[in-house]
Amino acid sequence: MAHTFLMQPGRWTLQGNWLERNGMPIAVKGKTLVAWSRDNWFTMVTKLVFPGADREEISFQYRGRLDAGERHYTFVLQHSLLGRVEGEGWLAQETIVQRYWVLGDRQRRSGFETLYRLDDGKYYLSSGIMAGHYLTSTMEATVERQPEP
Repeated sequence: MAHTFLMQPGRWTLQGNWLERNGMPIAVKGKTLVAWSRDNWFTMVTKLVFPGADREEISFQYRGRLDAGERHYTFVLQHSLLGRVEGEGWLAQETIVQRYWVLGDRQRRSGFETLYRLDDGKYYLSSGIMAGHYLTSTMEATVERQPEP
């Protein structure tokens, strides 16, 4: 398993499209910062912006734990649209898959992300947010590692 996203500290950029039900795709750009502590805890902070669109940015603040040698992990997330979220992730050979659910939510909102490794510094992201059984939004994007300053 040669994953670099999430598994190693670093800075990443994101560029792609956001799509909501009954809407046209909207360009999205973002930045992600991944950091690890000595005791196998990670933090990941992501900020998405929508250039040229009249829409607020979206921010994500993850905190999770992945024990050495494991292929799955759990995390908590503060999401600017969804609020408090819990989730799990799995490390497959070529993908990182995450599933999450909003805590105490009457709309039963949840989501998923799949990051497919294209090479050591590039992933393809496909994600979606659901309310009950229905997709409310999806995102597709390329995520690229930035060189260390």
